[in-house]
Amino acid sequence: MVRSGGLRRRPFRAFVPVGNDEGVDNWAGNLTYGARRVHEPTSLDELSALVAGSNAIRALGTRHSFSPVADTTGDLVSLARMPRDLEIDRAAMQAVVPAGLRYGEVATALQAQGLALRNLGSLPHISVAGAVATGTHGSGTGNQGLASSVGALELVTADGTVQTLRRADPDFAGSVVALGALGIVRRLTLDLVPAYDMLQVVDDDLPLDLLTEDLDEILASAYSVSVLTTWRSPVTCQVWRKLLAPEDNGGAAPAAWPGARRADEARHPVPGMPTQACTEQLGVPGPWHERLPHFRLDFTPSSGEELQTEYFVDRSDGTAAVQALAEIAEPIARVLQVAEIRAVAADDLWLSPAYARDSVTLHFTWDLDVDAVLPVVALIEERLAPFAPRRHWGKVVSQHGPALLDRYPRADDYAALMHRLDPDRTFANAYVDELFAAVR
Repeated sequence: MVRSGGLRRRPFRAFVPVGNDEGVDNWAGNLTYGARRVHEPTSLDELSALVAGSNAIRALGTRHSFSPVADTTGDLVSLARMPRDLEIDRAAMQAVVPAGLRYGEVATALQAQGLALRNLGSLPHISVAGAVATGTHGSGTGNQGLASSVGALELVTADGTVQTLRRADPDFAGSVVALGALGIVRRLTLDLVPAYDMLQVVDDDLPLDLLTEDLDEILASAYSVSVLTTWRSPVTCQVWRKLLAPEDNGGAAPAAWPGARRADEARHPVPGMPTQACTEQLGVPGPWHERLPHFRLDFTPSSGEELQTEYFVDRSDGTAAVQALAEIAEPIARVLQVAEIRAVAADDLWLSPAYARDSVTLHFTWDLDVDAVLPVVALIEERLAPFAPRRHWGKVVSQHGPALLDRYPRADDYAALMHRLDPDRTFANAYVDELFAAVR
């Protein structure tokens, strides 16, 4: 169920493998999953038996989705207690990663071996399989979303057997960002690169008019860039830049962006929040996994008292999309904690929001008040409609249904794949059924 605004958030619960009578919430507390039971298998045999014995089952990651993409009225299964060892193939520069591991855990293990991933999201706390399945992305004009580093995945299918899909397989591009509707992902093979160092700087008080003049240049000015604003009048922005070191500027921090001023102490993305949870800034070099995310793995980044929404538009429309949002800055600001503008490179994954187009992403972290937020989300969707926005599958939106699939050229191919791999709809749920109602 989706709870309405003004509710009291329940305490964060451990999983309840013996049943779900008390209910299990998502991280933010805006959803209570409708599953009859929540399971935590500890082996492949146990997982396979669970899947084969259920007529409706879905995987549950770290519960960081704000949409009901993971929900079911059947069984939920967490892979957090499955075997957790990484298998590293240095010759192929790949690692086989258990699906239930969090990105921060994977990154720490890789760094210890002198290895790295090309990209990370803002939160290292999210599970690898959950982030991949929903199109979670990180930032950088030269960086594709997290799912693009997947070279293979292992699916536990409806009869409990394991099917491996590799990048060369014709079904692979439809099986990565797959909304959990093809099977339970057991393990993923991720592409690796040598470990690298980075530095992070933040510039304050960039006026909105300078942002819109230089948006494309700003987003391309570092390995990873985030532009943050509260949309409160007068509208100014922070520019967070994460640069490779020592290749960029000899390891020294670049000058502040023209029109902004360099922050001389740490910042939190949400104004007023304590900065201890954030990765080190102020131009201090450090390992990639301790600079690319905004937040540290050993800190909870916030209390979860929030909702999130995000849309992807073509990068060529980024400036016009930001200007369209500026026209409705006042209603946005009334229910907003912070907004974030980033870039992500195009990929070839059928349901990826960045499929076949370099994108600018427009992210909103809202107050936890569904009744107040949804009308503003609807207004944003109306203003962004000329730019054919694609939504993040794990975030809150105003509209959900088959019309959204017009923006995904391979949606019909994905629907055919879904019905071929799961003809009895063991991995379906109301969210996926509504989305693909017109293409069954």
